[in-house]
Amino acid sequence: MELVAPLGPVYQAGTLSGNPLAVAAGLATLRLLRRPGVYEELEARGAQLGEGLAEAARSAGVPVPSTRVGSMLTLFFTDRPVTDYAGARAADTARFARFHGAMLARGVYLAPSQFEATFVSLAHTEADVGVTVEAAREALREAAA
Repeated sequence: MELVAPLGPVYQAGTLSGNPLAVAAGLATLRLLRRPGVYEELEARGAQLGEGLAEAARSAGVPVPSTRVGSMLTLFFTDRPVTDYAGARAADTARFARFHGAMLARGVYLAPSQFEATFVSLAHTEADVGVTVEAAREALREAAA
């Protein structure tokens, strides 16, 4: 931290930098993340969502490669694995927009671009993920058209 201004040459700033409420929330989050089994729970919930979405896409006949790391995932509407920017750009953004709208209509709020990630948190329960997967099953059928 000695490298960060005012002590050092590195300037760092942000909307909530130094905000007491943001610092308290950050410290509470770090304490929570130290609990045993937290990362395993996040991995399990992320896998539940990722596998559920992949199965829903298969059943709707919509090609969506699996792109998940831990509790973070993204849906790309393409028949090829997405491993770089060019692969992501080749995905069907119009189909994603239809899917996104259909998810909103079902009360599931996702990032509005397939170039943004979806995150599962410790606040999400297995039941929450199940509701999301069921909504996606219906939305993917709509997006397939």
